Amino acid sequence: MKVVSIILGIIAVAFIAVQIFALKSQKNIETYSYVVNKKYDQFEIRHYEATLFSSVKLSGTTYKENSSEGFSVLAGYIFGNNERKEKIAMTSPVAMTLKDTSTMLFMVPKKFNKETLPQPNESKIKFQKEPAKTVAAIQFKGWANDKKIEKYKQKLIAALDKQGINHTNRFYFLGYNAPYEVFNRKNEVIVELQKADLD
Repeated sequence: MKVVSIILGIIAVAFIAVQIFALKSQKNIETYSYVVNKKYDQFEIRHYEATLFSSVKLSGTTYKENSSEGFSVLAGYIFGNNERKEKIAMTSPVAMTLKDTSTMLFMVPKKFNKETLPQPNESKIKFQKEPAKTVAAIQFKGWANDKKIEKYKQKLIAALDKQGINHTNRFYFLGYNAPYEVFNRKNEVIVELQKADLD
C-alpha cells in the first residue's frame, strides 16, 4: 500500500510539473495576433494581418486523424526535419481548414520570410501567405472533436444569420493548446466574412 501511495504521489507531482510547464510555455509563445472590431453575445469580429504559414494537406476523414497527421508532419519540420536541421519556435494557434479536404497550418514566426526559412525535408510541406482578413470567431473549451467543431460552426452560422452578416463559407478550426495541457483549454471556429459587409 505504501509503494502504491509513493507511485501515485510521483505521478501527481509529475502531472503538476507538466501543467505548470505548459502554462509558462503558453505565455512565451508567438501568436497569430488580431484586432477585435466588434463583440457580440456569442462571437466577435476580428481583423488579422497578412501572415505566412507552413501547411500540409491532410488525408484523414476525422479531426482526430487529421490533427495527428498534420501535427506530426509540421512539428517534425519545426523540430529540425529540414535542410539546416534548424529548430523553429512553435506558434499558436494551430489552424485547420474545415473543408472536404483539410489543410493544417502553423504560423511562421515573424522573424522569417519565405526566403530565410529552411527548406523542409518533407515534400508535402508548403509555405503560403494568408492575406489580411476579417473574420467572425466563436470560442469553446475542452478537447475538440468533430461533433464539437460542427456544433460551434453551426452556432456561428446561426448567430451571423441573426445579425444579417454574410460569410464566405471559408471556415477554420483554431486550437491553442498542446495535447498534454489539461487546464484552460481554448478552441475557436472562425469564418472569413464577405468584404461587401465590411465597408
